[in-house]
Amino acid sequence: MQAFVDLRPLRETPAFRRLWLGNTLSIVGGQLTMVAVLYQTWSMTDSTVAVGAIGIAQAIPTVVLGLIGGSLADAIDRRRLVLATTVGQIVASGLLAAQAYAGLDSLPVLLGLVAFHSGCGGLGAPARRTFPVRLLPDGLVSAGVALNHLSFQISMLVGPALAGVVMGAGGVRTCYLIDTLTFVAALYGVTRLPSIRPQLGSAQLGSAQGGPTRPSVGAIWSSWRFIGTQPVLRGAFLIDLLATVMAMPLALFPTINDERFGGDPETLGLFFSAIALGGIVAGAMSGLATRSARPAVVMLVAASVWGVGLAGFGLAQQLWLALGCLAIAGAADTTSVITRGSIVQRATPDSQRGRVSAVEHIVGVSGPHMGNFRGGLVAGVTSATLATVSGGLLCAAGIGVIPASNRALRRFTVRQDEREPAMVD
Repeated sequence: MQAFVDLRPLRETPAFRRLWLGNTLSIVGGQLTMVAVLYQTWSMTDSTVAVGAIGIAQAIPTVVLGLIGGSLADAIDRRRLVLATTVGQIVASGLLAAQAYAGLDSLPVLLGLVAFHSGCGGLGAPARRTFPVRLLPDGLVSAGVALNHLSFQISMLVGPALAGVVMGAGGVRTCYLIDTLTFVAALYGVTRLPSIRPQLGSAQLGSAQGGPTRPSVGAIWSSWRFIGTQPVLRGAFLIDLLATVMAMPLALFPTINDERFGGDPETLGLFFSAIALGGIVAGAMSGLATRSARPAVVMLVAASVWGVGLAGFGLAQQLWLALGCLAIAGAADTTSVITRGSIVQRATPDSQRGRVSAVEHIVGVSGPHMGNFRGGLVAGVTSATLATVSGGLLCAAGIGVIPASNRALRRFTVRQDEREPAMVD
């Protein structure tokens, strides 16, 4: 039973339970909006360039405002920051619904609202990432991170399919309206939290006076310098970059499907589903990882398996073997993400936690995009098979070197017997 996902954070901490339920609903709603925006843009323009512009409208405000949000999270009440940004997302979703009901059919308006929605999410993401470590006893932080990731994986699997059903019954406007309601549920979960102010740190970690830093470019830069001085954090982020930049395979799926499996669109969909299914199974069986006293070792092994699994996918000639390799890779990726998230939160003092969480968020957003670009570039010069296999092996080899040069990460441990009461009931 210890192998199954640890549900103690939901049972023992009502504040975390309310927050988790609201977040899960909002992620599902976000998937509905994502699919609806893609569909509405294509219906209005019949242009792949216009559809591609959605990614730019999401990425730029997410990265820029994510950095600002990390600085704010180390200076003000994190609960209030997340409340304000969640209200902003409610307004953005409501305006998306309004423009759909009004039939504006304006691409600039649609992209502007998407940017507004993404910007609010990016601004609040660093503060939101700090909640589990402040709400849960130390021994349950990893379990809380695992539950958050599991809800994300399930939403990614269920959300797009649900969006198709909703659009078929009520159009894109219904998707936007449902998304608005799910963010109201998320707002309720945050509203019931207590004030979560940054805890005072030392002068080395916080401001010159040892308190929270003021939001500024210097404060943002200080978090990058701080990460550079901390071997555990530096190693965790390096592993994330190796796993995504070196091995991200999504851009290569269409080519491999055409060259090896006849180009059937249903087969292409199975590639994505196999990774998601592996991730869900790993999330459901995450108990062993979250209860481990050596999460860094679990992370290193899982990230290496991710690379080897993708290399196996690049070589597989049979569909069942290709899907099996992707499922293994997806399970390994989920395990790596869960343990890395726990390590980053535990290894960061609270005076720096918002800004470090912002870096974690930006690396998580930008790494896969860079990895897909790398894969497409290498495939264009060589082949999709070589791009996939070389990326996976380089990822595994790079991660294999890290333990030898980073003793602090290799020896990072957590105490599983720390059972302080939760912050609130």
